[in-house]
Parts: sequence; structure tokens; C-alpha cells
Amino acid sequence: MEQNKNTDIEVIDLRLVAQKLWKKRGLFVRVWIVTFILACLWILPQPRYYDTTVVLAPEIGGQNTGGGLASIASSFGVDIGSIQSEDAIYPTIYPDLFDSKDFIVGLFDIRVKTMDGEVDTTLYQYMHKYEKKNPVTRPFNLAIGYIKNLFEDNKGAQGNANTVDPSRLTRRQEVICAKIKKNISCDVDINTDIITIKVTAKDALVSATLADSVSSRLQQFITDYRTSKARRDLDYYQKLTDEAKASYDAATEAYSRYCDQHSNIILQAAISERDKLENEMSMCLSAYTAMNTQLQACKAKVQERTPAFTILQSASVPNKPAGPKRMIFVAAMLVLSTIGCACYIFKKDIKELLLAK
Repeated sequence: MEQNKNTDIEVIDLRLVAQKLWKKRGLFVRVWIVTFILACLWILPQPRYYDTTVVLAPEIGGQNTGGGLASIASSFGVDIGSIQSEDAIYPTIYPDLFDSKDFIVGLFDIRVKTMDGEVDTTLYQYMHKYEKKNPVTRPFNLAIGYIKNLFEDNKGAQGNANTVDPSRLTRRQEVICAKIKKNISCDVDINTDIITIKVTAKDALVSATLADSVSSRLQQFITDYRTSKARRDLDYYQKLTDEAKASYDAATEAYSRYCDQHSNIILQAAISERDKLENEMSMCLSAYTAMNTQLQACKAKVQERTPAFTILQSASVPNKPAGPKRMIFVAAMLVLSTIGCACYIFKKDIKELLLAK
């Protein structure tokens, strides 16, 4: 570096810089060789991962939706219009479901199969036993896990997909839950409400299977959430309808049996008893008809509350891995090593320049 005496401005002579770097070319070569070897040792054992994307278009609720069902229900004398403005959940909060332990734990029992067909098990067992690991970091992870086990209850460290309580997960179940949560994501376009589900796995077929299952579970989760109240009402009126039907059948049988036994009797007491049984039968019929009307209205409510999803892009098995980008990683490490080596060579000049300022 040279200093211009008239302007007091530091001038960098690129020719001198190039000469100094050329003199240190041996250092660069050694650094590049070491960096290349270390980068390859790190990146090459890293398992490949595959991305699968599913795109859904949800039904957008509104005041005019379900008008046909409301008309049908009104023919039974029941008004279900009030439910049309009650939307239990909106697409913008769908991503929050992916952070829910209840939703993640519900994925434990999904059946997955690897591309080579050697593994066919549940997602929980696949993540725990069969998912590809990095052989470089695996010994360190095993050592860390062993040390943790020394200070934790072994019973709490165990766990399987058959005995899962989302509110009391074991340490192993927590680890599997965190892995699954890290590998799935959900994004919603606030303008169109289009849902994009992305799943990452270290096997192409597992990635596609998990993406399809997550999409189905999301739709079922939303459906159960939105129809829970309507389904409870449906179960309640189904019970009342069954009881009213049983009462009506019993009253009809009692009336028919009495008429058969007293068909030739014209006593006033017998006629009064027959009229009494007939009135009871009519009352039971009215009650049964009313309960059945409410039951049909509840079925219409369940259908009204059930959301519809249109699949814009279904899950397909990816042909190419999404990463890791090995060549890019190695090239980036070489560039960084070159910059670091150059800074080391010019550290005195850089220090003088900073002190001069």
C-alpha cells in the first residue's frame, strides 16, 4: 500500500497485492487441499434428503354457502341458517396445527415403506430405528445419548407409538416428535388461502407417503374440529330418536295385542282402554316424528360444517434429492478458505490501515 502525500488517501497497488499473493501460492495450495479433504469428509457422508409438496385449496365459508342444505332442513321445519356464519377455524391458522403435539403424535402410526422395500413399518419406528444417519456425527450422538441416560430414568427414556399420551411424552417420544415437526411445514397464501404442505425425508417414497398422509390428516383434523359440535348434536338426537322409536314400537305392539285380545268385547271399559292405548301410540308417533325431524336437521348440519378441499398438487415420489448440495458446499468452503488465507497474509496491512483511520 502506498500513501498519496497530497491527498492523504491510501492507494492500494493491485500489482503488489498480486505479487504478494503469488509468493504465498504454496500456502493457498496447502489450505485448499486441507479444506477440500475436510469438506468432503463432512458433506459426503451426509444422507440425501427429498422434498415432497402438496398444494390444497380449501373451501372458503360464507353466508351463502350451504343454501341448498338450509332449504332442505327448512322443509322439515328446522332453521340451520345460524350456523352458516360460524366458522370454527380459518386457513391462516392451519400452520399452527403443525406445532400441535396432538397433531404430530397422530402421525406416529402412519405406515411408511422405503424405496428399496427393505423397511415397512410405522413412521415412529422408522424415525427411531431406520432413518439414515450421518456416520461422522453418529458416534457423538450416541455418546451424548448414553450420557443423558445415565442421569435419567430409563423408564422415561423408553416409549413406542402404541402407548402415547401427548400431554406426557417420554424423552424418546419428544425427540421423535421434534424430528417430525422439523421435517414438515405448512404455508398459507393470505391472498388466496392456498395451502402448501412441504415434507422432507431421507427416503423418496417415505417423503411422498408422509406428505400424502399429512395432507389427509390435516383435512381430517380440520373436519373433526369444525364438525365436533354438530356431531355431538347428531349423537344426542340419534339417541333420542332411537328411544322414541322404541317407545313407538312398544306402544304399537301393546295396542295391536290389546285389539286382538278384545276384538269381540264391546264393554265400555274395554273401549276406553283401547282408546287410551291408541292415544299413547299417537303421542309416541308424534314424538318419534319430531325427533326424526331434528335428527335429519343435525345430519344436514354435519354436512354443512364439513369443509371441502381441492387438491391442486398431489404427493408424488421425487426423482432427485433436494440436498445436500455437495458441490456447492465444497466450493463455498474453498472460497471461504481463500478469503481467510488472504486475510491472514495481509493481516499486518489490514491492521495498519485500521489504525491509520
